[in-house]
Amino acid sequence: MLSHLSFGVRDLVRAMTFYDAALGALGLKRVWQSDRSAGYGPPGRNDIFAVFQKPDASPPGPGFHLAFFAPSRSAVDAFYEAALATGGSDEGRPGLRPQYHANYYAAFVKDPDGYKIEAVHQ
Repeated sequence: MLSHLSFGVRDLVRAMTFYDAALGALGLKRVWQSDRSAGYGPPGRNDIFAVFQKPDASPPGPGFHLAFFAPSRSAVDAFYEAALATGGSDEGRPGLRPQYHANYYAAFVKDPDGYKIEAVHQ
């Protein structure tokens, strides 16, 4: 299993603003921060995701995305709205994705650096 995943970001403050809001809607919090990085995870626990200041960062190409567990469909909706309100762009509005299975409810966004992320409730 994975321990954690990290993304390089061009603007750490912008990324923290985005991830504080988007991941906060899923119950994740910023659990640590330094001058050049920040980590997110369940409150009071270790990080599962981190962002690091990298001026030349660029996201991987088509086919890559990172999916975060959402505790409910309303959390998927809140993730999507928070992401768009803090610099994210739409890659797939919240809704059922029956092509995956009957109860797959998800939303897709790109963060301000262009990484594709998903919130999913199954």
